[in-house]
Amino acid sequence: MKTAQGNGNAASGANDYLARLRAGQKLSPAQLCAMIVRLSLPAIMGQISMIIMQYIDASMVGSLGAGGSAAIGLVSSTTWLFGGLAMAVGMGFSVQCAQRTGAGDLDQARNLVQTGMLFTLVFSLLIGCAGMTLARYLPVWLGGDPAICRDASSYFFIYAFFFTVERVNFTAGTFLQASGNMRTPGILHVMMCVLDVFFNALLIFPGMDLPGGIRLPGLGLGVAGAALGTGLAKLCSMVLMLYWLYRRPGVLRMQERKRLRIQADQLRRAVKIALPVAVENIIMNSAQITSTRIVAPLGTVSVAANSLSITAESLCYMPGFGISAAGTTIIGQCIGARRKDLTRRTGWLVTGLGIAFMTGMGILLYIFAPYMLSFLSPDPDVIALGTKVLRIEAFAEPMYAAALASGGVMRGGGDTAVPAMLSLFSMWVIRIPLAVFLAPRMGLPGVWLAMRTELWIRGILYLLRQAQGKYAGTG
Repeated sequence: MKTAQGNGNAASGANDYLARLRAGQKLSPAQLCAMIVRLSLPAIMGQISMIIMQYIDASMVGSLGAGGSAAIGLVSSTTWLFGGLAMAVGMGFSVQCAQRTGAGDLDQARNLVQTGMLFTLVFSLLIGCAGMTLARYLPVWLGGDPAICRDASSYFFIYAFFFTVERVNFTAGTFLQASGNMRTPGILHVMMCVLDVFFNALLIFPGMDLPGGIRLPGLGLGVAGAALGTGLAKLCSMVLMLYWLYRRPGVLRMQERKRLRIQADQLRRAVKIALPVAVENIIMNSAQITSTRIVAPLGTVSVAANSLSITAESLCYMPGFGISAAGTTIIGQCIGARRKDLTRRTGWLVTGLGIAFMTGMGILLYIFAPYMLSFLSPDPDVIALGTKVLRIEAFAEPMYAAALASGGVMRGGGDTAVPAMLSLFSMWVIRIPLAVFLAPRMGLPGVWLAMRTELWIRGILYLLRQAQGKYAGTG
């Protein structure tokens, strides 16, 4: 049911535009662009803070030598796979939440929050337990050097232990974003980044000398300390994220005496949205794991350079993820409010802005690649090789942006099955075979050349799918 609160409770800025959208008011192209940018910026800041956490871990551990960086890099693709599976569960409900909020049906939106959080909790507990069980064997299966397997196992075990914390934190933030509140998750992610620095300093090193003759104590846990510090930072963020979702004023704040109602139609819709997203994440991250297997025989320097270059590049594509999140929210609310007049036009604005942002980031990546790598590692061989592959990848950023932004737009309309199939094709028919062919001939640069080729193809395929308009119900 539509309520005045649902359509007029937004405080300012982007939420004002969303309120006007839900109320059926006209929005000019300039206002649509302003709405996209205002919704994107907090999400971008939140995503960048997550990547800065990876920078912090990589830099602090990298100061211990290439082996520590290689240990984290060896299992990082598996952590992405685990995270992607649990993310799909939350997305199945958060997309519906955005659409129900757009329609002004806040009772159903709140029920979707409760159901989505419950399923996220249960699913992430199962995955986390599986991860702790597999941690001992995973680095060996991935072909890691025996010298780094112990650290890699420790890192992954602690990651899996905190997995439920990470996913509950992420899903709560996704629901806040679905309601139009992009600011709070962004602020809390930045806070999490600051806490990560503090906890890592205490846990990785045996002690640190600060200005003024002050000595900061430490436990000297090395790679395991990086995982534990990040987990504790996520725990602090999760507590505040849940408080903001459930107790602070907002359109999704739980009303007193409202019980959870698990509804069959919501579950069916969640499965329809989430299953293709889960399949896509399995496809993408299993391909990343396969890429790790391809890189592992190239040696510790290549594994370290590959891992650190992925971390460095990720800072450049965070604008794409932020704009993608904003696109999912806006398109979901457009469809919920039955604003067909805005859906496709706004979708192309989201995609265009994503491409523009990340093209600029690609230019910066090419210029500053050696400086980014030198921040992450003191090893000159790792820096030289990482710089080479980052400059290969810089030319892929525009089409990677197209895939990210277009994917967010289509998710907002529930169009997830065909994009998953496109990802299956591009990763397993293009990237992996090409990487297998080029790695023995070119080393790590060949693997990244295969990545660049695949990202261009994927971006083009996503743009063609968006042009069909299926997500907007007009194709």
